Amino acid sequence: MTIPFIDLKAQYQRLQPQIDAAIQRVLERGQFILGEEVAAFENEFANFCGTRHAIAVANGTDAIQLALLACGIQPGDEVITSAFTAVATVAAIEIAGARPILVDINPDTYCVDPECVYRAITLRTRAIVPVHLYGFPAEITLLQEISAKNNITLIEDCAQAHGASYNKKGVGTWGKAGAFSFYPTKNLGAYGDGGAIVTNDVSVADRLRRLRQYGWSQERVSEQKGMNSRMDELQAAILRVKLADLEYSNIRRIELANQYRTRLSESQILLPVRRPGIEPVYHHFVIRHPRRETLRCYLANQGIATLVHYPMPVHLQKGYFNLGYTAGSFPISEMASREVLSLPLYPEMTYEMVDEVCQAVLAFPS
Repeated sequence: MTIPFIDLKAQYQRLQPQIDAAIQRVLERGQFILGEEVAAFENEFANFCGTRHAIAVANGTDAIQLALLACGIQPGDEVITSAFTAVATVAAIEIAGARPILVDINPDTYCVDPECVYRAITLRTRAIVPVHLYGFPAEITLLQEISAKNNITLIEDCAQAHGASYNKKGVGTWGKAGAFSFYPTKNLGAYGDGGAIVTNDVSVADRLRRLRQYGWSQERVSEQKGMNSRMDELQAAILRVKLADLEYSNIRRIELANQYRTRLSESQILLPVRRPGIEPVYHHFVIRHPRRETLRCYLANQGIATLVHYPMPVHLQKGYFNLGYTAGSFPISEMASREVLSLPLYPEMTYEMVDEVCQAVLAFPS
């Protein structure tokens, strides 16, 4: 491809001296699991998010699962989340033993529709897990209000929204906990898997630290049942380098996204909707087109790589037929899955590359 969807090698080359030094530091120290680098990263990430605590874990799926468990979610409890998300969100709820209750999305935000969330609440509802999709915060003030009025725990899925905010308040700080992924392609990505949970609740933080390592309250003595979800020192050291660069990287994403907006503003393409108070970080720049697959093939023939996030809502995937939903259950999610297309966007892209993508999109026969 002339223009790749993402170029992680370019990011490494830009940060190579710092990353190489961080890796060498870990190798020379000789401690590789839950050591000084993890502790330092947890402090730095908590400061970045504006929370009292950050607990590093093995991946973003574990982050959601552990957040649910630490907040007291029990087997059979109902947890409301989006039908239009990475399947990891729903998988984590099931792994925690809870029952996922899916709801439809707002067509402008692609995040859960608060009215749909409200209508889905039952006597068995114990948590709401909104997804800040594509780097755009969900309508979190309304969701916070719904959760508070109904005594339901709010846990944010922030896997795609490192640094995004609503009314100057960062994602991950609105609920009882916020779960992050550091999968390599994220705005803040490791060179392997990684995740973290942020919280201002000291009791939740303490439970999380036990749960991520066999329930140990002291070395090799389990106070409760737990699991193995530890971040290694190499990933923490790399993430510390990238965290220091994240503000620049996010600003760069916003600049490139604004160029996309300007160049495509006169087209019939549906662009991401701007809303008052929202400060997105553009994990993806997602457009919509009724002939998405034709457009995607056209761009591929021009040497431009694209991806679809996501080609099928969770309820239509065979692995989740057990949830009991059918085609037509969530019409907006189903429409979005047919029309969304993610264009290339990463901090190392040039304005010339964005222009080339836009020229190809604008030349697509209507």
